[in-house]
Amino acid sequence: MVLVTFTWSQGGTHVFLCGSFDGWSEQIPMNLVEGSAAVFQRTVDVPPGYHKYKFLVDGIWQVDQDQLCVQDEYGAINNLVFVKEFSMPSALIREDAQSKLVSGFTSSTHLEASSSSESQLKPVMQLNNEIDVSRHRLFMFLSSSQAYELIPNSGKVFALDTEVAVKQAFHIMYEQRLAVMPLWDGQNAMISGMLTASDFILILLKLQESPPMLTHDELEMHTISAWKYGKFQLQAEVSGAMIPPNRRVLQAGPDESLKDVALTLLQNKISAVPVLHSSEDGSSSQLLHTACLAGILKHICRHFRHSLEYLPIVQQPVGNLPFGTWTREVGGRASSRVLLTLHSGDLLSSTLKLLIEGEISSIPIVDDNGALINVYSRSDITSLARGNMYARFRLDQMIMTQVLQVLDEASRDRCRTCTRFDSLYRIMEVISDPTVRRVVVIDPNSRHVEGIITLRDVFNLLLG
Repeated sequence: MVLVTFTWSQGGTHVFLCGSFDGWSEQIPMNLVEGSAAVFQRTVDVPPGYHKYKFLVDGIWQVDQDQLCVQDEYGAINNLVFVKEFSMPSALIREDAQSKLVSGFTSSTHLEASSSSESQLKPVMQLNNEIDVSRHRLFMFLSSSQAYELIPNSGKVFALDTEVAVKQAFHIMYEQRLAVMPLWDGQNAMISGMLTASDFILILLKLQESPPMLTHDELEMHTISAWKYGKFQLQAEVSGAMIPPNRRVLQAGPDESLKDVALTLLQNKISAVPVLHSSEDGSSSQLLHTACLAGILKHICRHFRHSLEYLPIVQQPVGNLPFGTWTREVGGRASSRVLLTLHSGDLLSSTLKLLIEGEISSIPIVDDNGALINVYSRSDITSLARGNMYARFRLDQMIMTQVLQVLDEASRDRCRTCTRFDSLYRIMEVISDPTVRRVVVIDPNSRHVEGIITLRDVFNLLLG
């Protein structure tokens, strides 16, 4: 048996502990910690192994959302603790020793950059084991979590009518600082698709063609639905295949598992899906939320924040892990392609074509020495809506220095950096901000760009 201290830090008058360690047979009273008005604790003799537990607070059953939670096959949610027997031979607990849970609110994990001497590569077999263990546990967690858990308690849900002019839509997305918006087909009373920053890049590139597919005057009148139809026709001509303009919209229901939502986003190479609640007869639907990888990652971080050892991979330095895109000099354990960079004198038109044709979301901008200046992303295209700049300048005449000057001061914080020695969890917390979505890996002394890690990279690593 092992003495374990359980903690309830959410206040109350009468707090009891109940758990599977005694067959849920007893409600154990918890004691108010001296000097505190809200923290209750109780030390219990518990056998080694995994145990579920919950708290009875003033007659109401509750779980501590700041500690590890699991959902059983009946839908009940409990806290979970792993108790390790101190004298157990290490050879018999190899997997569990890497993933033991620290119970209670007194546990803490500091996310600081490790020194190079502390970040030596672990043996490959041990690292692969950590990856496999973490993937399995995260897969189970996301399988038991639903899309409705991403919906905030309060907030706005935006959708664009398909009959809105493209120019107006461009300005709305800029003003609302959104890179993607669901499209509402009023005629059929349904969500019919998504408008993304990539659409605007394609539109602006078409405006610059000779002869142009669209003129600036036509942009004033051209509706989203007309653009989408023309885009499908163009894709059909290029691919030689018939692409129906009314193809099914990828979406998620509120009860769909977050595992399925994440896989839908990854496998279809899209940034977001609408979460829709459909009527019983399927004749109508209500837009509840727009689900994206950043929101799912934030949900993961919030859940495991106080039990990082349950996912051993997240405490690894990112330079040890097989993900991300890296420069030739640095390499990387799993870079299938080499990191591309831009210089401040490169043309915006070339940058946009590189983003679209290379199927990449952002490109670091460096000086002549390879040091990071900034980063340009697909979503930054909406900044050209300010003052109708897209109509006053040609893309093949604007250099990146001018483009960066156009970007709002508020959006400059999107260029976030890390080093190869920072933990994966630190990176996860940073890029779970939907306005960030990626970090640039730099040398801490020279600021030379070494790599880039995106949301998609993190999920490909975590879900395999």
